Amino acid sequence: MCGVVGAIAQRNVVPILLEGLRRLEYRGYDSVGVAVVGEQGLARERSTERVAELVEQTRRVGLKGLTGIGHTRWATHGAPCERNAHPHFSHGLLSLVHNGIIENHQPLRERLAAQGYAFESDTDTEVMVHLIHSYYVTHHDLLRAVQQTLAELHGAYAIGVIAADNPDVMVCARHGSPLLLGLGIEENFFASDVSALLPVTQKVIYLEEGEVARLTLTEVQVFNQAGERVEPVVHVSEQSADVTELGEYRHYMQKEIHEQPRALADTLERVGNTIEPSLFGAEAPALFADINAVTIIACGTSYHAGLVAKYWLESLAGLPTSVEVASEYRYRDSVANPSALVVTISQSGETADTLAALKHAKALGHDKTLSICNVPESSLIRLSALRFLTHAGPEIGVASTKAFTTQLAALFVLTLVLAKVKGELDTELERELLADLRHFPAAVGQVLQCEEAVKDWARQLKSKHHALFLGRGAHYPIAQEGALKLKEITYIHAEAYPAGELKHGPLALVDEYMPVIVVAPNNVLLEKLKGNMQEVKARGGELFVFADEGTGFEAEPGVQVITLAGHAGPLSPLLHVIPLQLLAYHTALARGADVDKPRNLAKSVTTE
Repeated sequence: MCGVVGAIAQRNVVPILLEGLRRLEYRGYDSVGVAVVGEQGLARERSTERVAELVEQTRRVGLKGLTGIGHTRWATHGAPCERNAHPHFSHGLLSLVHNGIIENHQPLRERLAAQGYAFESDTDTEVMVHLIHSYYVTHHDLLRAVQQTLAELHGAYAIGVIAADNPDVMVCARHGSPLLLGLGIEENFFASDVSALLPVTQKVIYLEEGEVARLTLTEVQVFNQAGERVEPVVHVSEQSADVTELGEYRHYMQKEIHEQPRALADTLERVGNTIEPSLFGAEAPALFADINAVTIIACGTSYHAGLVAKYWLESLAGLPTSVEVASEYRYRDSVANPSALVVTISQSGETADTLAALKHAKALGHDKTLSICNVPESSLIRLSALRFLTHAGPEIGVASTKAFTTQLAALFVLTLVLAKVKGELDTELERELLADLRHFPAAVGQVLQCEEAVKDWARQLKSKHHALFLGRGAHYPIAQEGALKLKEITYIHAEAYPAGELKHGPLALVDEYMPVIVVAPNNVLLEKLKGNMQEVKARGGELFVFADEGTGFEAEPGVQVITLAGHAGPLSPLLHVIPLQLLAYHTALARGADVDKPRNLAKSVTTE
């Protein structure tokens, strides 16, 4: 989950590395560091503060170099402290940065210690730099030393390595963790994410699994796992450097919440007046023709999107649907159904558990695979037979917002396509639902107008220690997502339950100190939901209700109500998640929390 960046140029690379790290900080912020080859050999600066502090630190010491690497850390092996911060050194000769986990680091550490190597950190990463050094000192070929080392590693990695005695070369490699190269004019780069390189280039190469790259000022060489030279594909990123800037907003999460109307419009732009399987790829018509079930695999927020889709797929398309937590799916004995469509969902397309789950599904004989993702050249996209790209744009805030709603939009389109393929969608219903879909970005814009009312609720919630979220039907996963958002960025303990389950346990928690947030759409379950709310009210709980128009809710002692504009039918879950995002955001602000960088978390979970 860490972020890595590297640069080789004819100018001081420290500002390039620091700007790259600033753009990668969402991947981890337990520590940060840079190392360069300068006039006196290897030099580095590390900090357990944020990138902004490292900028000042490097300025004070005058750190300069033409070749360098940088790292922002999400701690796995070893506590967040300076001695565990990357880059790591070996004998002042080599420096390395790493994103991933090396599973066999302990026996390697013992072997290297027996050879006389001294370890300064508790990390698995330091093992790699010493192992590379043990090979490098025999032949002084950095590429060869890295290749020899990688052959001994078990686990996941994206690494970058530089040598004090060979400043004209930089080597990087990937296995399991994302890494791409950036191509400039007599300068070249690598990074975990394209956003880190946008200020210097838009020409990128996405490294494939197991590939190693050797970078100089004028040349990029890529080798496969067998050591053979390969010709990589050069892509031109459509993103611009300013797309990740805050602009008028205080935080990325706030910006991304308010970008949702545009993100939804961009995602749905390809959907015309009729729904066609080809929206998911040229092979989709044939692949969809004989499916008899859907299996959705995802983690975290994406998992909640899958839970909503289950209601849609079963009610509109008549397809039995299971939703799997990716980290659990591959470790149990599941029953393979080769006629099922396997759908994986990930914002980054690099989530380690989701990638591993997809590989596991394919090994079981599932070849009907579809990925919904926000990153075009991600590993998940490349592993899937079909794909649907959400066009949310870069999402920097750790707590996912616009990625979630665009995933839901994609899943609704998938539902309509499969319903049509299965003969469950007549022309009139298709026309009606497509009209609702086209109107949806505007409807989200209307819901965003409730922000001022939400701020008042946030001030009331800021001193609470617990919260209970309730929903029914397709809005129960939305309640789960609301609880997750509150947990992630406010550190308030929050749980979600189907409202009908209150009397089976959670009601014991309800008292005057327990706020109960209710998702209350105007649907067939409304009266049942009102009965559940009475159970809360009778026990002194305070209700905070997000209600559709026409539901009949009115504020009274113990009941506060925010009425959302309009009603979206089956698309209602997309509308109701917006105020829950706002509630989490403003409660976090009121509590003084770091909204975009919540403790212990990172944006892209590239380790298992």
